[in-house]
Amino acid sequence: MIKVAVSGCLGRMGTAVCETVAKAGDMKLCALADFKKDAGEAFGLKINDKVTLENTPGGVDVMVDFTHPSCVFENTAGALRRNISCIVGTTGLTAGQREELKRLTLENGLFTLIAPNFAIGAVLMMKFSAMAAKFMGRAEIIEMHHDKKADAPSGTALLTAEMMAASYAQVKRLDEKVSLEGARGGEFGGVNIHSVRLPGFLAHQQVIFGDAGQVLTIRHDSMSRESFMPGVALAIRESVKRKGFYFGLETIMDMGF
Repeated sequence: MIKVAVSGCLGRMGTAVCETVAKAGDMKLCALADFKKDAGEAFGLKINDKVTLENTPGGVDVMVDFTHPSCVFENTAGALRRNISCIVGTTGLTAGQREELKRLTLENGLFTLIAPNFAIGAVLMMKFSAMAAKFMGRAEIIEMHHDKKADAPSGTALLTAEMMAASYAQVKRLDEKVSLEGARGGEFGGVNIHSVRLPGFLAHQQVIFGDAGQVLTIRHDSMSRESFMPGVALAIRESVKRKGFYFGLETIMDMGF
C-alpha cells in the first residue's frame, strides 16, 4: 500500500485527491493537512497544519500538495527535509524555488513531481502545441479559469509557451499600436498569453496558430475536477517506482512520441 498524505485536504482539489486515494485499492490515506486545521477531522484522520513524521507515526511515502502559492514552497521543502517524496499541483513556484526543491529531492534521494496540470488531455494539448509550433508561423494562448484561481497566467499556459518556444521564435510585430494597456495580454517565450477569470469556468485553454491562409486551434476543457484524478493517481504510483525531480506530468508518461 502506498501511504499518501494530502496537504490542502479541505480545498476542492485536495478533497478530490482524498476521495481518489480512499477508493484506490493500492493506496492508503495516512495524513491530512490544511490551514483550516481547526476543522478537526476528515476521512477519519485528524487535520494538522502541516505534514510531519511526528503526526504520521505510520510513515508517509508521498505528500500531494494542492494548497496556495503563498505556502506551497514551505510545505514542499519541509516534507522533502523530512524524507517525504512530493507531488505538487499548486502553481506559483518561482524558478529559484523549483531549483531549491530539486536540490532537496536529489540530495535526499526522493521523488518530486511538479505538474501545472494533471489532466491527461491537457498534457496532450501541450505536446500537440509544441509539435505544431515547428510548422506554424505565429500563435497565441487563451486560458480560462474559475474566478477563485489565485494566479494568472496559469502554470499550464506558461509551460505550454515554454514548450512551444523551444521549437520556434515568434516574430513580434513592431508596427502594432495598442491603445489599451494589456489588451494584447502578457508575453512569454514570444507567445502572447491572455487570462480569463470568470464564474462558470473550471480549467480551459486554447492555443491558436495562424499562418498564411489558415488557422489551427488546439483546445482542452476540464469540465470537472474528476478530469485531474487519473493523472494524480498515476503520479502517486510512479512516486514509489522512481527517484528524481520532474516538471510536468508528461515527464513520467510513456507517450511514445
